Amino acid sequence: MKPLGLFLLSVSTLAAADNTFLLRGATIHPVSAPKVEGASLLVKDGKIAEIGAKIIVPKGTRVIEAKGLHVYPGMIDSATEIGLSEVSSVRETQDTNEMGDFKPQLRAAIAVNPASDHIPVIRANGTVAAIALPGGGIIAGQASLMRLDGWTWEEMEIKRSAAMHLLFPTISTVSFSFSEGVSRAGFSEARRNYERRLKLLQDYLESARRYQKAKAAKTAGLKPDLALEAMLPVLEGRIPVLINAVRERAIREAVQWAEKERIKVILSGVRRPGSTLAELKAKNIPVILGPTQALPMEEDDPYDAAFTLPAEMHRAGVKFAFGSFGNQFARNLPYQAATAVGFGLPYEEALKSVTLYPAQIWGVDDRMGSIETGKSADFIITDGDPLEVQTQVKRMFVDGKEVDLESKHTLLYKKYLARP
Repeated sequence: MKPLGLFLLSVSTLAAADNTFLLRGATIHPVSAPKVEGASLLVKDGKIAEIGAKIIVPKGTRVIEAKGLHVYPGMIDSATEIGLSEVSSVRETQDTNEMGDFKPQLRAAIAVNPASDHIPVIRANGTVAAIALPGGGIIAGQASLMRLDGWTWEEMEIKRSAAMHLLFPTISTVSFSFSEGVSRAGFSEARRNYERRLKLLQDYLESARRYQKAKAAKTAGLKPDLALEAMLPVLEGRIPVLINAVRERAIREAVQWAEKERIKVILSGVRRPGSTLAELKAKNIPVILGPTQALPMEEDDPYDAAFTLPAEMHRAGVKFAFGSFGNQFARNLPYQAATAVGFGLPYEEALKSVTLYPAQIWGVDDRMGSIETGKSADFIITDGDPLEVQTQVKRMFVDGKEVDLESKHTLLYKKYLARP
């Protein structure tokens, strides 16, 4: 029987070996630089240590042969309900919304279920990380960037507070809930509701600013407030606010509000930007686009309005990334980017929109998003272009550790393939 100390040493040595290896003979696509054919990639302790045609292999290093295969950075989905929602029609499996209009202290990360069946399905197509997005109210809480591997939410966490999710008030005459169905209101009533919610938001920001000043002045008797405390990084510009703004009017109002409040903003769900693209470029406001494989919003919109929007964003110089805004079709993330290529978006930009650009938007491009020395070894090995439907993801590495690509889908496929 091994002494305990020797046993622990052997376990730690094995763990270290798992994320230290040499990948040999592949075509490497760094995304941030031209591809390198027939290259090797050395990973040490989960980090990319060296990339080149000839690398001296350290003694005892595991070698993975990848001749004829391709290496790409793992993809990032910039808007999901991953780990927060399992079956949309079953209330007990939903953890996306909490009660109340203002919940800035709530963090999506701690509610993520690492055992969600959606995670391996999304992983299978090359996505290594995703934004978990809370919902409900006006300030829904903090969106978290999570890696799609880990036993606990702490292991999955990349950035706990990637953005504060703000459901900015809009004038809407139609609303829906499962309990009441579709309800309609007149324009005057809708406008009053919009103005009421906007005032609630304004009053809440004023409360946060008063709390900020009182804390800075070390006011005697000031009681800690978790919700207002969570707003301080937003007011100080350390955390951006993610605002859903679909149409031109909503975009303008959101941008003007953020400028007035001196708050850093990211827009999401943009579908009809109108003439706002030049302003977004000038103010360096990034955008999280929804699926391109979508029907037009209005009956008189062009049939390809969603298909061509990414190309319009690119021509205007607006930085954008893609988000699936759910779980059901999150596995289609690479194909949303690919559809945009067929409608004018350069291929290189499409690839960056699911790798490097989301990493830049969420402030983690020093760690991931491209294959570069010093970055985390988050990459996929494929037999072709990952944006093509017929391409297979052969292997995936997250922090240098190989991740199992089995999912509910593949298990069912094998089960019924073997049926007599």
